[in-house]
Amino acid sequence: MKPYVQLDESTMSDGTVFSLHKHDGKFYLKYNGYELMSTALTFSEEMLADVGCKKLYEGKTTRPKHPKILIGGLGLGFTLKRTLELVGRPATVEVAELMPPLIEWNRTFLVEHNGPLLEDPRTKISQGDLFDIISSKNKGSYDALLLDIDNTPDDLITAGNARLYSQSFLAKIRQILTPDGCVAYWLSEPAPKFKKCLLKAGFHVEAHAAKSHEKSKRARHCIYVAHRSR
Repeated sequence: MKPYVQLDESTMSDGTVFSLHKHDGKFYLKYNGYELMSTALTFSEEMLADVGCKKLYEGKTTRPKHPKILIGGLGLGFTLKRTLELVGRPATVEVAELMPPLIEWNRTFLVEHNGPLLEDPRTKISQGDLFDIISSKNKGSYDALLLDIDNTPDDLITAGNARLYSQSFLAKIRQILTPDGCVAYWLSEPAPKFKKCLLKAGFHVEAHAAKSHEKSKRARHCIYVAHRSR
């Protein structure tokens, strides 16, 4: 049996422990011992880019000359990798990531799985709180926002992330999107109340069922794509 190896560990200021593991050629990210994600299950995170960047695909007539995308949460790099594959060049794909260790692990260990994503000239890493980063942006800064920070408003991993689903935050998102822009939220399961919040904030909303794995029989997760109403 192949060993389950811990590659690195980092303790945050609030005592939260994140660790990166490898087993049988696959990488696993854990949060206080709880598995958050792995390179064995990437389908829904890749789908976040597929549906959130639909108007920005290389060769599409709806693609601006230089698309600008913000990804909330680097994770193990799945959404970033797929976005870079889809949008072509030129483009700017900014990633807001709070945890320095995750950035470092993507530069080192995870290159084996994803390649040097962070060295791509289209990639811009902004280390810091997503809320602060978004608050600092001007009107019409992005064509798309792809957010994969927490589970759902009713099942938060981190209590402070409740702000992510607030009306004030949605209003700021709407402001920093271009007129044809959209925000895509990854959710661990459908959240009908949050969908109503998006509608109330002035978005047109599409709901997409998302599988953990391409061959999964059941689509457990959900992605809401909220288009900015002009």
